[in-house]
Amino acid sequence: MAEFTLVIMLSAMVIMVFGNVVLRYAFNDGIISSEEVSRFLFIWITFLGAIVTMRENGHLGLDSVVRKLNLRGKKMAFAISNVLMLGCCALMFYGTLKQHGINATTRSAVTEIPMSWVYGVGYLTSLAMGLMIVGKLVQLAKGNFDESDLIQVQDSEEVVTVHPQEGTK
Repeated sequence: MAEFTLVIMLSAMVIMVFGNVVLRYAFNDGIISSEEVSRFLFIWITFLGAIVTMRENGHLGLDSVVRKLNLRGKKMAFAISNVLMLGCCALMFYGTLKQHGINATTRSAVTEIPMSWVYGVGYLTSLAMGLMIVGKLVQLAKGNFDESDLIQVQDSEEVVTVHPQEGTK
């Protein structure tokens, strides 16, 4: 569902920006609100994309130290990193909440959308990521993780592998 929403938002953004470019060059006119709405969609795409990427463990990271740890060390590193990420989610939610009053009374310049609708994506992102992290911590406490699951980052596609007989590939 999230991927579908992202596709719809990106498609709308492309159509609005491309349409506005064509209108400006062909008719020396444009749709005033398309730039603002595109900017707001970009904000939402960024935050929703972060949720999808976290769900798929697609974030890049540095795991060279964690891979050298024993099973207990990997579990500790996993727990510590997830608790820290949960703290970041709490800070994001708190920051969005603190800004909500200001954003609710502030309207965008062209479309006059309350800015709380634009930046309210912080609520969704912090709650969704927080729930995923809590789920991971519960699974860790239950012992439902393999050792390979404790590495939470995606390897880069540019990783060079070395085979002893063949050299570098």
